[in-house]
Amino acid sequence: MKNNDFSASAPVIPVVMCGGSGTRLWPLSRKALPKQFVPLVNGKSLLQMTLERARLLGARQLIVASEEHRFLVHECAVAAAVEAVILLEPVARNTAAAMVAAALNAEPEALLLFLPADHHIPDAIAFANTIASGMAAAQAGSIVTFGVLPTFPSTAYGYIQQGDELQGQGAAHAVHKFIEKPDTQRAQQILLAGGHYWNAGIFLIEARVLISAMQTHAPDILASCRLAVAEQTSDGNFRRLATPAFGSCRSESIDYAVMEKASNVAVLPFSAAWSDVGSWNAVADLSVSDSEGNRIHGQGHVCNAQRTYIHAPHRPVVALGTKDLLIIDTADALLVADAGQAEQVKAVVSQLEALGVPQAQHHRRVARPWGAYDSVDAGSRFQVKRIVVNPGATLSLQKHHHRAEHWIVVSGTAEVTNGDKVTLLTENQSTYIPLGQVHRLANPGKVPLEIIEVQSGAYLGEDDIVRIEDVYGRKETPPQA
Repeated sequence: MKNNDFSASAPVIPVVMCGGSGTRLWPLSRKALPKQFVPLVNGKSLLQMTLERARLLGARQLIVASEEHRFLVHECAVAAAVEAVILLEPVARNTAAAMVAAALNAEPEALLLFLPADHHIPDAIAFANTIASGMAAAQAGSIVTFGVLPTFPSTAYGYIQQGDELQGQGAAHAVHKFIEKPDTQRAQQILLAGGHYWNAGIFLIEARVLISAMQTHAPDILASCRLAVAEQTSDGNFRRLATPAFGSCRSESIDYAVMEKASNVAVLPFSAAWSDVGSWNAVADLSVSDSEGNRIHGQGHVCNAQRTYIHAPHRPVVALGTKDLLIIDTADALLVADAGQAEQVKAVVSQLEALGVPQAQHHRRVARPWGAYDSVDAGSRFQVKRIVVNPGATLSLQKHHHRAEHWIVVSGTAEVTNGDKVTLLTENQSTYIPLGQVHRLANPGKVPLEIIEVQSGAYLGEDDIVRIEDVYGRKETPPQA
C-alpha cells in the first residue's frame, strides 16, 4: 500500500486529529486516557461520535494519534463502523506537524477535512451541510476554516474576525484577523461588534495547498515531516511515522505556523450547537438541569443545593446545601471545585504531577489491546488486579524476574500456558505462575474472560516484563502487559 493512497477522487477525506491530553477534565481524563476516549455522552466517546459524524462526508478516514493510544483509537474506529488508517506519532509535535504529515499521506489534489477528535456537535446533518458549503472555496485554493457563531463572550476560545466576501467561493469570507483568547472586557466588545466567530480549529484544504503554505511559512516543519513520512512503516491499518525525523520536528500549532500568516484563509460560519468540551462546566452543560440548576450524572444526589454538578458513576455522592460546585468522583480520585475555578484544573494536575502522584496521569483501570485490567488493591509485597480479556484475545508470552502470580477464573474460559503445559480453566478454577516461569493467558471463548490476579514479590512494577512473543507487535518496554 502506498503512503499517498488517499485519493483525490473522494469528495472529502476526513482527517481526525486525536492528540491532546485533556487534563482540564481531570480526574476523568488523564494522560493515559484523554478526554476523547472517555465515554461522556450516551455511553459514547467524543472520538467515536466524531468518526460517526465524519462518516457522512467520507467513507474512508485518516486518524492521527499517539503511538500510546493506538489500540484505543482502533477500538473507537470499530465501534463507529468506519474504515480508517491510523497515522501514529512517536512523539507529540502539535497540530502543524500532524496536519502536514497527514497531507503527505494523501494525493496532492485530495480535499482534506481536519477535525479535532474531542468536539461535541449534536446536529451531524447541519455540520455536514456546513462543510459541503466550503468545498468550492477549498477547491479554489483557499484554506477554509469554520467559525462557530458565539453565543456568549467566552474567554476560553480564540476568535476569527471576518473580512470581505470572496467572489466565486460560495458564502466564504476572507479572514481579516485571528484573535487570541481575550479577557472578559475584550470578549464582550468582540461579541457586540459582530462579524466574529469562535475558532473551532476545523479546516478544509487541498493537500497541495497545505503543503505549499507550510513550504512558505514553516519549511523546517515540512522538511522533517517529509522525511518522517518517507521512512514511515505500515502494520495493518497502522502507519508509524519515523521516530528520529518526526522527533526532531519543531512543535508548533497550525494557527501560529500558517493560519495567522497566510493570505488565502477563508471562514464560513457554523450556527448549530458546538462545544469543545474543554472544562467541567462544558461537560455539565451537556446534561439537563433541574429547577435549581443542578446537573447529575450517575449516582449523584442533591439536597438544598443550587447550580451543582455531580459526576458519580461508581457510588452514591451527596451534595448538601452546596452552590456552584463541581464534584467529579472516580474510582481513585475525587475533585471538588468551585465552578468559577474550572479552568484551573489543568494547573492542579501539573502540581500533582510535580509531586509524583500517580493518579495525575493514570487511571486505576488501564486499557490494553486484549482488554483491560483494574488494580483493585496493593501493599508492600502484593497487588490484586481484576483482568478482563476480550473474546479471542491473548496476552503476550512473557515472564517476570521479581514476582509470582495466582490466577483465579471468575467467569469465562481461560487458556493458560504455564511453562510447557497448556490447560483450560473455567469458573472457580485457579493456577499458580512461579517466579521466572514463561506464561501466557488467552481467551478462546466467545464471551469475555474475567480473572482475579494476585501478584506477590519484592517488585511489582509494570516494567517487570520480559515479552517473548506478542500478537500485537509490542516490544519489551513498559508499561504494557
